[in-house]
Amino acid sequence: MTRYQEIAAEFYRNRLLFGTTERPAIVAVEIGARNAEIFRRVDGKLTRESAPAQFFILLGDPSLLSTLAAPHSIRELEGDFALRHLATFDTAAALDAAKRHLRKADAGGNEIPYFVLTDPVEQFLLLSGMTFFVGLEFEHLHRMQIDVQACITPGFEFPSGAREGDRIAAIAITDSRGFERVLMASEMDERAMLEQLVAIVRERDPDVIEGHNLLRFGLDYIQARARRNRVALKLGRDASLMKARSSRMQIAERTIAYRRFDIYGRSVVDTWMLAQHYDISSRALEGFGLEEIERHFKLVHPGRTYIEPERVNDFMANPAALREIALDNARQVGKLAEMLSLSYFVQAQIFPYSYQNVILRGNATKIDSLLLRAYLAQNHSVPVPGEPIAFAGGHTEVRRLGVAHAVAHCDVTSLYPSLMLQFGLGPGSDRLRVFLRMLAELRKFRVQAKGAVRELQGNERRYMEALQQTFKILVNSFYGYLGFSMGHFNDYAQAQEVTRRGRELIQHAMVELEARGAQVIEVDTDGIYFVAPPGCESESEQEKLLESLAGVLPEGIKLEIDGRYPAMFSYKMKNYVLLDETGELTIRGSGLRSRGLERFQRRFMEEMFGLLLEDRRAEIPERLESWKRRIAEHQMPIRDLMKTDTLQDSLEVYRQKISGKRRNVAAAYELALKASRPYSSGDQISYYVTGRGLKVKVSAAAKMAADYDPDHPDENVEYYQAKLDELYNKFKPYLDRPGLFDAADLVPPEERVQQELIQPETDVEKD
Repeated sequence: MTRYQEIAAEFYRNRLLFGTTERPAIVAVEIGARNAEIFRRVDGKLTRESAPAQFFILLGDPSLLSTLAAPHSIRELEGDFALRHLATFDTAAALDAAKRHLRKADAGGNEIPYFVLTDPVEQFLLLSGMTFFVGLEFEHLHRMQIDVQACITPGFEFPSGAREGDRIAAIAITDSRGFERVLMASEMDERAMLEQLVAIVRERDPDVIEGHNLLRFGLDYIQARARRNRVALKLGRDASLMKARSSRMQIAERTIAYRRFDIYGRSVVDTWMLAQHYDISSRALEGFGLEEIERHFKLVHPGRTYIEPERVNDFMANPAALREIALDNARQVGKLAEMLSLSYFVQAQIFPYSYQNVILRGNATKIDSLLLRAYLAQNHSVPVPGEPIAFAGGHTEVRRLGVAHAVAHCDVTSLYPSLMLQFGLGPGSDRLRVFLRMLAELRKFRVQAKGAVRELQGNERRYMEALQQTFKILVNSFYGYLGFSMGHFNDYAQAQEVTRRGRELIQHAMVELEARGAQVIEVDTDGIYFVAPPGCESESEQEKLLESLAGVLPEGIKLEIDGRYPAMFSYKMKNYVLLDETGELTIRGSGLRSRGLERFQRRFMEEMFGLLLEDRRAEIPERLESWKRRIAEHQMPIRDLMKTDTLQDSLEVYRQKISGKRRNVAAAYELALKASRPYSSGDQISYYVTGRGLKVKVSAAAKMAADYDPDHPDENVEYYQAKLDELYNKFKPYLDRPGLFDAADLVPPEERVQQELIQPETDVEKD
């Protein structure tokens, strides 16, 4: 047994957090009418086993099902929480009958407390205690990657499988066992390509199918083309058809609509979705296209070529180039998935979800499932969620603006979890006291895993890093659960007490740092950017500075250096730029990273910030003029000037909203209305602005980017130059003042200090 396996085995012995080892190495679970089919990978071989399915509903009153004809049994649970009866069913049909019965009773306006999980796999895993992948390592999974390239009907920019004139140009297929194949339209018709795809999936038999934008485009396109060609997409391990339904997922402040695809016995993983989750914490991705993500993770290799959707048609005359691009995409998806999905591989060993669902579910929902599993395992009743209330969040403040050098960032390691454990701030309804016990165990595991990273190498080091990152994410999610509106054990009073103590602690740390001669630049909930006092430039000296605060902080709470930067530009609260030791820039904040900016604006800002942080601010005006000359001389690629919008509404709905003055006129919709081809909601339109002068109405002057003729350029030079001037003038007050200065000089009081009002969190996937 390797050192990694020894450490991991210790974690897996914790039955409160990890699933039972009774049936290890599960790679898929499917629920039938009466039985669960369990797929396990034992010694590299796939086995299929059957077990009785377990369906249940939690009830407040057993009489709710007194007239239900479908066979069922009810037992009373211990304790007096509202959901204190467990109804169990032997068949899916009986469960469905019970759900219809309860919905009908609920429609009468009665307050009927009951709870039922919609996912039968979750029901089975939760009651059985089983989880995926226990005893497996990531490389044991059989993973397949698919990339689809599509020809587009002339007049459109983005493919749609529903259009008669669209068709598949290439399908690249790779897998983790070295298989590679590209199905080409130049070699076979579309029907044959789809039939070959089905045959390859069935023959290679992957546990996981991966792709980039697989849920919002790839599989949807394949399904639409298969329907046109009358090809049955029998991709399931039981030769069943791939199924799809509309779904949406909450990620931070955004709701993402997508098509959910289910393939019997396999998980579907979309690296576009993984990138969305990654960007919540990093806020570092410029975009979510494969090119932007590869560049961010430095996965781009020499000779790598990217192809825009509207250019696939052009490559039909060069099938060798198209083949290589599609194959490269599939290979890179495999690398990207390996980087971004390791954490979810670990989470699937903890939570009662399929691998596919553990990616789609929110962290608070996952913690709720752990609590439900623990309570039902002890035959205990469960409370209903408390009524949601808003409460004050963490302390955020910007004290100084401008450019600072030799900046350090310190944070309170796991501030909220540390406060919760130190002061016993868990849900008041948690009578079994499992919430804080889970939190303590996860934090202990995180410390052990973080320490073990240093003694491991290669894949073992990478897996242990994934473990510690997973534990870190989960540890920091326990506070969010307290304010989770759908959490059975939520507790808004305790959540408010946690944030109150957090605000007091971080404000006290700021006062103590400044009392010791440091200059605090910005604080955000649990971290502080500061310039150390003179004579405290080295990391060891800064660590001693923080150690001197130990006596004034609560026991068990400590500040640690989390990063050191040669320079920092503080723009406003939660908006700043960091220059690291390698010369790389990190840009944070919606005011600096808005995806509403065109690419040329973002590139100019990056150059400007780089010069500013390298003390070359005198060169910025000339750099501005250089960019403006490039626009005037039509040297700027239209891809850098154009803007891409997605049609959220149908054109008919757009017309109705415009006529009713419920929305403004929009360029993308106006272009779609003028187009000779029909557009529908979900289509994307890229456009640029034509004409002369600054006083231009964009909706009237917009033109399809695909219609741009570089031999006869017609972009509005003055319009785009003015956008650069606007950016420059926006930052000029900072460019004119060297060094740091008091934030009060430029920012009003309400924009310098903030205690955000936290709204109850809702983070579940919705079908």
